[in-house]
Amino acid sequence: MATSEPVQESLMLDYPQRSKSSLPSGIALYTDDDEWSTWKKIGDEVLHIELRKWADILVIAPLSANTLAKIAGGLCDNLLTCIVRAWDYSKPLFVAPAMNTLMWNNPFTERHLQTINQLGIILIPPVTKRLACGDYGNGAMAETSQIYTSVRLACKTLPHDSSRSLVIPVSNNQPSS
Repeated sequence: MATSEPVQESLMLDYPQRSKSSLPSGIALYTDDDEWSTWKKIGDEVLHIELRKWADILVIAPLSANTLAKIAGGLCDNLLTCIVRAWDYSKPLFVAPAMNTLMWNNPFTERHLQTINQLGIILIPPVTKRLACGDYGNGAMAETSQIYTSVRLACKTLPHDSSRSLVIPVSNNQPSS
């Protein structure tokens, strides 16, 4: 799991007992700090490249308007966007946007969605309901069951290699409001 700094702060506020060491066995949490602290010299592993090699599927849920714009523009200023920039687009990459209705309906968002669609990124569209900002409208992240179903369908189409487990890194970008 790769998280952004705002999400880390949110997790710590909501669940103060949560830390990397308290995660269930087998779940690794990677942060921007890990990206920069693991590389010291030429020849050292570069985290975003290693994660990109390791993952069979990438799921970004929720995808904020900010991260959507970064991906569409090719920016890579954090761990998540570096993974996306290095991603092998022959592997599935899913995004589940979450943002205010006005942001979702913005012409920039439409352009950004067209750009990521050209890369083969799979959109799991937002839904209409009460948003984090209190407004009611389209822009809420799809239900986790819908995200799961979309990913599971993609898994069925992947060639099976018993020597390798399926890995689904998830980033929890803070929804924009």
